[in-house]
Amino acid sequence: MRPTLDRVLETAVYVDDLDTAEAFYAGVLGLEIVLKTPGQHVFFRCGRTIVLTFLPGFTRAQAGKGPLPVPPHGAEGAGHICFAAEGPALDHWASHLRAAGVAIEADFRWPNGARSIYVRDPAGNSVEFAEPKLWEIPA
Repeated sequence: MRPTLDRVLETAVYVDDLDTAEAFYAGVLGLEIVLKTPGQHVFFRCGRTIVLTFLPGFTRAQAGKGPLPVPPHGAEGAGHICFAAEGPALDHWASHLRAAGVAIEADFRWPNGARSIYVRDPAGNSVEFAEPKLWEIPA
């Protein structure tokens, strides 16, 4: 029998500049910095989950040996991350993002009525703020 997964613990996006990633994720979005290693990564806490931002050249160069044998990884092109935000908070997020100079790329309702707002982080990753009901299982 297969074990059950119940949540995503962490997600990663790959960036080209850690300082601008920090300014966006900590400064604009208000995420707490958990770990920061210059030239490698900045990790942020988002509630009970973790958002990892990596310089892809660093993560691809890892040998997967030593005390932390993480295999090499990385991505080409823009990635995607989605933050959960309840309906009333989405209007506040839209205003906050615009005031911070972040352009809203899309703001719409899905067929099930859930609303999503999309922006881009400084590295071009797609950043979504969506109502959790987007993925609710219908009763």
